[in-house]
Amino acid sequence: MKITKEEREKFWPSLPFAEWKETAATLHMWTQIVGKIRLTQTPWTNHSWHVTLYLTTRGLTTSPVPHGLSTFEISFDFIDHQLRIDSSGSRRRAIELRPRSVADFYRAVMKTLAELELPVAINTTPNEIQEAIPFERDETHRSYDRDYANRFWRVLLQADRVFKDFRSRFCGKCSPVHFFWGSFDLAVTRFSGRPAPPHPGGVPHLPDAIAREAYSQEVSSLGFWPGGGPVPMPIFYSYAYPEPSGFAEAKVRPDAASYNPQLHEFILPYDAVRTADSPDDVLLDFAQSTYDAASVLGKWDRDALTEAKPSLRSAQPHP
Repeated sequence: MKITKEEREKFWPSLPFAEWKETAATLHMWTQIVGKIRLTQTPWTNHSWHVTLYLTTRGLTTSPVPHGLSTFEISFDFIDHQLRIDSSGSRRRAIELRPRSVADFYRAVMKTLAELELPVAINTTPNEIQEAIPFERDETHRSYDRDYANRFWRVLLQADRVFKDFRSRFCGKCSPVHFFWGSFDLAVTRFSGRPAPPHPGGVPHLPDAIAREAYSQEVSSLGFWPGGGPVPMPIFYSYAYPEPSGFAEAKVRPDAASYNPQLHEFILPYDAVRTADSPDDVLLDFAQSTYDAASVLGKWDRDALTEAKPSLRSAQPHP
């Protein structure tokens, strides 16, 4: 699907990491606070699928979270720039998204939950980062650029849409398309159906048992990451665990994609997608070719896992 220049700027905006890295760091911590609230209140689901956030037409949401016999939902709105907390008792509160420290945001969220009679206690140490400042003491991260927060959400929205198309082509066990607040990325993961060797662990501020359960089965995972650390630019990525022999040397598409030995994954710069005549086709080509490399070299039962795509739409009753 080819797009116009106007469509590119609207739907696939530029997202240079250097221009909003302070906002990204702050938003990362804010999403961790909200994600940990869902983690605390929600029954455990395999591979930590119970902790993730999901895309909405305005931002990111927890989806309904249980609290005794009640439920509540916390949503980031990157259009009106609010954090909304809705309870099943028809009560709503909104917290403004603006430049404010992580500590201030944490206090505001916890106070609002208490006012709604939804008290929650969380582990306040951030996960999956080296310098983990407890939320209640974090006065360092305090940036919020409305424009870039909105751009980030718009990029996630397009990635979510294309990832769901890719997910529909697979009939084996597959994750939802979801946002992991620990690593601050959007991902969808396919499973071979076979157990994997124990993960080595070693993820900063994440118990090894959590990592081992998450990677207890063979996977091929596709995702979007806004950048940071060794890759200071937004990228799409794809990796396999365990990584089969020859994976790093596999020929994948498009030409802009390459294997990163530090990350042990194929990466595709976001700009190579957004500037293409058809971003959807380029991203789907990357997703398919990297999955092909992982599943062929890993000797997955590909025939059993490929969705035949019967024409079900025509069989649906119409009003």
